[in-house]
Amino acid sequence: MSIVMPILIGLVAVSLISLIPEPHRRPVNAVVVAGAGAAYLGGGGLGYWEFVLPVVMCYVAYRGLESWTFIGIGWLLHTAWDVLHHLQGSPLLPFAEDSSFGCAICDPVIALWCFAGGPSVFGWLRARLTRGPAARSTPAARGS
Repeated sequence: MSIVMPILIGLVAVSLISLIPEPHRRPVNAVVVAGAGAAYLGGGGLGYWEFVLPVVMCYVAYRGLESWTFIGIGWLLHTAWDVLHHLQGSPLLPFAEDSSFGCAICDPVIALWCFAGGPSVFGWLRARLTRGPAARSTPAARGS
């Protein structure tokens, strides 16, 4: 369950974020990834090194204003920080021992969605459902 729940949280996050209409979805995600860079500030687990991630994430978020790839890179950078904190024993949430571990599982789910261009989950589902099973089983639908 410690792996399934963070994956589900990542899928819920992606679904909620995909409700934001384009052209606003990418800039909002850039702001969110910048904020994620500051998630560990105040925890002090890595000392002065804690100030490195927010600086790097601000740059990545700035580039993310124009690029889904940079937003995905930001989530993977945050994943690396999560792993460092988990291994060191200074979790994201002091009252939840495995919170950094969970975040390290959740963040790549969001990153993969970003690398796919941040599409609307509901638009994708709607397109899949409106085609119906008969359309999906035809040779043209299969690309044959």
